[in-house]
Amino acid sequence: MNPALTVKSQVTLPKPIRDFLGLSPGQRVRFEPLPDGRVAISAAELTESSAADPLAALRGSATVRQSTDDVMRMTRGADWNQP
Repeated sequence: MNPALTVKSQVTLPKPIRDFLGLSPGQRVRFEPLPDGRVAISAAELTESSAADPLAALRGSATVRQSTDDVMRMTRGADWNQP
């Protein structure tokens, strides 16, 4: 198996390799460069929370604590909620 690299530097993993790794469409893969110049490929491990909710890893990562009213004033002006 020697798939060709596309003009976008993409390659299609042959079906026997996808089957061997247990990959399905949309699933992420991990590439690991090895010291001898080869590259190992494996199925990326998903945590239970990231599989259920892709935003779970970002939850709680904000460093600025502002109220919604403050954010609305910043983005829409001081009179954002006036009729």
